[in-house]
Amino acid sequence: MTALSVRETRRRASRPYLWAAGIYLGVRVFGVLVLAVFAARNGQPLLDRLTAWDGQWYLAIADHGYTGITGGLLDADGNFAPNTPRAFFPAYPVLLHALATVAGFGSAFTGLLISVVAGVAAACGVFRCARLAGGDERIGLLLVALWAGGPMAITLSMVYTEALFTAFAAWALAGVVERRWLLTALCCVGAGLTRPTAVVLVTVVVIAALVAFGRSPGRGPAACALLAPVGLVGYWVWVADRTGSVTGWFDLERAGWHTRFDGGAETAGFVWEQLTSGSSVMETLNVFIVLLAMASAVLLARWLKARPVWWPIALFGIGMVVLAVGTAGIPFTKARFLVPGFPLLLPVAFGLAHRRRATALTTAAALVAVGTWFGAYALTGWQYAI
Repeated sequence: MTALSVRETRRRASRPYLWAAGIYLGVRVFGVLVLAVFAARNGQPLLDRLTAWDGQWYLAIADHGYTGITGGLLDADGNFAPNTPRAFFPAYPVLLHALATVAGFGSAFTGLLISVVAGVAAACGVFRCARLAGGDERIGLLLVALWAGGPMAITLSMVYTEALFTAFAAWALAGVVERRWLLTALCCVGAGLTRPTAVVLVTVVVIAALVAFGRSPGRGPAACALLAPVGLVGYWVWVADRTGSVTGWFDLERAGWHTRFDGGAETAGFVWEQLTSGSSVMETLNVFIVLLAMASAVLLARWLKARPVWWPIALFGIGMVVLAVGTAGIPFTKARFLVPGFPLLLPVAFGLAHRRRATALTTAAALVAVGTWFGAYALTGWQYAI
């Protein structure tokens, strides 16, 4: 094969990923523009909305470190303690601080830039996972569009960790299916330092690595199984050392945000209350999003028989639902917690891909529009944290 033909082959191979990145950026630009209209109507600066809630914590940690924050930020109960900032994982603020220092940009701009770049990387990873799950380019691009425009996908364009975590998760899952164990391990370490929901990813990867090792013993899967939990467990251990409690991080979450795993008891009560009283649009829609996610998880479980090769991707989506439903805390944030669970949208992408092009595009556009409205409303019309 000549050098020219090699370049042509690589160019053709990269084209779908360019489309995935372009679709992602287009949907996210649309989402930010809609948010800008909503924010202007409510007299709120756009930058304030893009750095709201948890974004303020990440900016403060990036600027002052975990021990330099002396006040101004409060937990869900309106309190602040010296260890409260340690509830937030370090990868995003550390990366933010490093890039802001090197480039000389402001922290807010740097945080938004990180989210844009990480979002593009995540979109390419989501596209790759769709291909590995047996889909063609059309399914992959539809999945990217649906994920980029889903409910609370606005956080992908904020100073939040959703874009960075999804990038790590998507490429870790792609690495598992392709048996690229070093890539998988490194992405798991990164994910574990980014969000506590990495517990789902790490569990899936460790199971997959052990299964692969059992079938064909080798250093790759063995090393992956050992390295994958390092980021997540390492941070928990660090917080335990700083707080003087083995359950230090979990204590901070429970005390500050009432977050704990209760097997779904609080979620069940929340769902029943909203379906019988419907006290707010935000809470009621969160209920329907959770119910749809549960239905999608069931579909993914059924698909495992037909597509056994991609079970790690499906299991990650199912695990994200189990974690979101089983965790008590702030019930109206569940839609955001499900944002990295992009495999949950695979049944929709597969279904649309087998419809006429006009039908598929119209339906996808409608779903993106609804998801975009929901994110803009959550940040401008809803007074509580997202």
